[in-house]
Amino acid sequence: MKSKADTNNRFVIIMAGGKGERFWPVSREKTPKQLITLLGDRSFLQQAVDRVLPLVPIKNILVITNEVQAPEVRRQLPKLPKQNVIAEPVGRDTCAAVTLGAALVGARSTTGVMAVLPADHVIPEEKKFQQVLSDSFDLASRGQAIITIGIKPTEPATGYGYIHVGEPLPPPQGVKSYKTAFYRAEKFVEKPDFDRALEYLNSGQYRWNAGMFIWSFVTVTEGLQKHQPEMYETCQRWFKVAADPAKLNKVLAKEYPGLKKISIDYALMEHAQNVVVADGAFEWDDLGSWTALGRHLKHDAEGNCAVADFIHVDAARNIIFDARTKDRRTPIAVVGLRDSILVQTDDATLLAHKSQAQKVKELVRRLAKDPKLKKLV
Repeated sequence: MKSKADTNNRFVIIMAGGKGERFWPVSREKTPKQLITLLGDRSFLQQAVDRVLPLVPIKNILVITNEVQAPEVRRQLPKLPKQNVIAEPVGRDTCAAVTLGAALVGARSTTGVMAVLPADHVIPEEKKFQQVLSDSFDLASRGQAIITIGIKPTEPATGYGYIHVGEPLPPPQGVKSYKTAFYRAEKFVEKPDFDRALEYLNSGQYRWNAGMFIWSFVTVTEGLQKHQPEMYETCQRWFKVAADPAKLNKVLAKEYPGLKKISIDYALMEHAQNVVVADGAFEWDDLGSWTALGRHLKHDAEGNCAVADFIHVDAARNIIFDARTKDRRTPIAVVGLRDSILVQTDDATLLAHKSQAQKVKELVRRLAKDPKLKKLV
């Protein structure tokens, strides 16, 4: 893809602090969705790192997580330098994490270009993804562009934000055409209702907002200075201590709880005039729930997908997932069940209707309030 010299100034920030509550009971606070193995034999976090390694040296990959999950993150990524796993003292949404990422990159290279990527996405077409990311790194290194990767909608999904794309952009002067198409971002739209999502899908002029961003240190700090001056000041303070992990942790512990809770989309993307959308022409899924996982598992003739020793009579379109330790697994037998999710772990069982899959999050909140059941969270 690129020579070593070219890649030394590229950085990847992986956001890995989420709770993954909709994947309970397999996902828990200490080992949430991004740290468990649901597809293949690597966790989503490990897959996220594997995907960017051809483009960025491992010393330039930084993982932002929280204090509860940091030990498991380090255990899963033994080749990553220990100081490259940074724990937020409390969750303050994505703008705070991006600000922290910018300070960390700036302390290493003020001419650095960084990609901010979530830890829990499914991207089967790795080569296509790497091409888009490589072209985006190149474009971001040449000027003022804030780049976001937009995914072509495949259905009228109401759970994603959308981006209205405008005219395709010509490549910068002196650059051969990129393999990736880039568009001007016209407007960010929050999660629409079904009719509007259908309209967006049919128009061909919208992309899903996948929460993947690429920009230079200079561009993102200038964006913060203009649209979030308080965060910019914070970034400047962190930048000064970012090279010393002990000092940085001290400052974060003091300042993080008082930060404004705001997403990078609201804080920056929706205000900035220099946003460019890279066409994410690769297969992508943001695994938001058990039903989403079902899209990636093999189905039997009746539409059941099972990761389990499963036998049934007259059951259809179910997701059956056995996450018990090997010696505790027993056959799961089902009769007449339809459109349901059945998940077993060593200490809990979930049975839910597929149409209610999003409410698992509510269930987790209820468990957290019950003194006897709190340990299951």
